[in-house]
Amino acid sequence: MPLNFSKNRILILGGGVTGTALANSLTRRGAIIAIADDKKIEEGAFTTLLTENVDASEWESAVVSPGWKPSHPLIRKLEDAGIPITNEIDLAWMIKAEEAPHQRWFALTGTNGKTTTVEMAAAAMRAGGLHAIACGNVGDTVIDAVESKEKYDVLVLELSSFQIHWMKNAQFTASALLNIADDHTDWHGDFEEYARTKISLLDSSSTGILNADDSEVVKRSVHWKGRKVFFTLETPGPGEIGVVEELLVDRAFVADPQEAAMICELNEIKPTVPHNVSNALAAAGLARAAGVNHESIRSALAAFTPGRHRIEEVLNSGGITWINDSKATNPHAASASIMSALSVVWIAGGLAKGARMDELVKRCSKRIKAAVLIGQDRSLIANALRDNAPHIAIVEIDTPAQYHIGSAENSLMEDVVAAAREFAVEGDTVLLAPACASMDQFTNYADRGDRFAQAVKKVIASE
Repeated sequence: MPLNFSKNRILILGGGVTGTALANSLTRRGAIIAIADDKKIEEGAFTTLLTENVDASEWESAVVSPGWKPSHPLIRKLEDAGIPITNEIDLAWMIKAEEAPHQRWFALTGTNGKTTTVEMAAAAMRAGGLHAIACGNVGDTVIDAVESKEKYDVLVLELSSFQIHWMKNAQFTASALLNIADDHTDWHGDFEEYARTKISLLDSSSTGILNADDSEVVKRSVHWKGRKVFFTLETPGPGEIGVVEELLVDRAFVADPQEAAMICELNEIKPTVPHNVSNALAAAGLARAAGVNHESIRSALAAFTPGRHRIEEVLNSGGITWINDSKATNPHAASASIMSALSVVWIAGGLAKGARMDELVKRCSKRIKAAVLIGQDRSLIANALRDNAPHIAIVEIDTPAQYHIGSAENSLMEDVVAAAREFAVEGDTVLLAPACASMDQFTNYADRGDRFAQAVKKVIASE
């Protein structure tokens, strides 16, 4: 462990998973650390401080966990005191540069589809013989992956806008941008700053794998001077990846871009819905940038199954399909999910994170038969429906008095499923695609999805 922080006094901002990984790494390297958090942390192996009690002058540097806003009072206090602030990605890059110089990093960001796509890309790289792992905003923290005894050849980093905001030094062989849509404006201040942060990932990359079907990605990458490889659901031009009839094809990473090499057959991507095919194209682009052959990519994509709560079929009964897409936590993701079905009873609501719902409703209004709404910002969705699609029936579900977050009983989702069932007939899809975060009524999006699945099986099975 050559990199040494002996006696360096380093403050870690945030006591979550990333903060704990940082504390372990820095302590092993001789640093004197403490973890600062807004909430009291149970005493453990590390000194913990409430943020309001931190004396900035006691620290030589700080490492910030993702999610901390630049406007946080402690960050401003540290900046005013001249204390350098870095983040986990850059610290991991520093360690990698000294201890794993041959390891290659790839990155991916976007408003939606990140986790599925980095896992597809890592699987394709492994199929091609590389020792690869998806990490960052999914799975292991980046610092744990760098320090792993596994000695990975390749890391595929899922990066949120929060992580990119704080990142300055890390460099990537290739980065993919899936899409840029309204999300996290409560954190960034406005959409412009959110989009600027997302696209800035290209400044740390040699090759950009870019979604030609996303107008924001195309518009905002126009002045970037690196190698651009666009992917599209349409027929690809020379230097692009895309779809020709029933095939995914590569015209970018081939000897003659006038020719096309087959990546895989369209029906090998499961589920075969447009946004998931787009994810597969991006993953293939990252894998080709890593030198993986087409045959290996095909085998990985054909064997790949998305994680739970992503367009997950819960039940098909009486010709009605019940789908759990609880991972659709913003309007862009929910829109893609709704558009993959023809007649939808839509279950939505939660914490909108500053996002608006009007564009979603305008785009999807012909597919939505009725809406069952829950959560803190349900009125935002209800108003968008009334303003833009007044023909759509709306039911708003109050939180039952006996229900609370973490409760063993599931009355909230049982009420939701019962309400949805009143509208659904043969040929309909009842779709949980909330367009919102979950923490107002659920532990997380997985808890929300699990409760939906449990309620469907209980309520519908009792018919």
